Amino acid sequence: MAVIEVEHLHKRYGQVTAVRDVSFQVEQGEIFGILGPNGAGKTTTVECLSGLRQADGGRVSVLGLDPVRQRDELRQVLGVQLQASGLPDKLRVREALELYASFYRQPADPVELMDRLGLAEKAGARYKKLSGGQQQRLAIALAMIGRPRAVVLDELTTGLDPHARRTTWELVEQVRDTGVTVLLVTHFMEEAERLCDRVALIDRGEVVAVDTPAGLAARAGQRQRMRFRPSAPLPEEVLRALPEVAELIWHGAVVEISGTGNLVHAVTAQLARAQIIAADLRVEQASLDDAFIALTGHTDAD
Repeated sequence: MAVIEVEHLHKRYGQVTAVRDVSFQVEQGEIFGILGPNGAGKTTTVECLSGLRQADGGRVSVLGLDPVRQRDELRQVLGVQLQASGLPDKLRVREALELYASFYRQPADPVELMDRLGLAEKAGARYKKLSGGQQQRLAIALAMIGRPRAVVLDELTTGLDPHARRTTWELVEQVRDTGVTVLLVTHFMEEAERLCDRVALIDRGEVVAVDTPAGLAARAGQRQRMRFRPSAPLPEEVLRALPEVAELIWHGAVVEISGTGNLVHAVTAQLARAQIIAADLRVEQASLDDAFIALTGHTDAD
């Protein structure tokens, strides 16, 4: 079941076309990523499907609702955390949650939500005094206070240190584990690879590709490489005969094998039959970075 449907979305700001032709579907219970460089049209897309902006063309449906004509109904079932959203410096955590809870017919219990998201000890703290990671925890809590069926999280971890970023990723996974569908907007490749079931790659206002992170990486067309030190003499002719193996090179006592398909499984299975251990095994595979460069021509997503 598609929770979010976007078909040929188009949005202009004067002479500037922010979104040219964006189409994708988000299925029930998945973490769906929108990945692309700054200025690609990611935030405009989610603002249109959240009812914050009206599209100039195309069709959008969120949980069966039209974001413009049924905006009030949509806000009862869709939680939103936008990149530019913020709170007054002196507002306390508990006050923010109680305020947002008043906007919904059947809100979650603010105390329970603070406990679940690790904010209980900061209930009386002012927004200005929270760390970046704590502010993002509060942003997620505010997006969840209405007991939504789906949430939009826009550039959630921008500006966070690596530890806070990974902690926030765990919170996003917890949200999905409660049955909530997550639409995650990001320009961090590692974030999309870690969290997303599927990703829409957007560039210059258009969808370049929609696939799993692994599927997008495979489109980069790069070979996999594995390096290891065999524990016994290596039957090279047997390994070279494998259809997955394209090249075998020695670097002293270490062998490097490159190829395609399920290379690692094919080689390790053959080694096991020969009772050879692949010591110090290292595997390199195409990543979302490779896919991004291959599909857009950009050097990175920033």
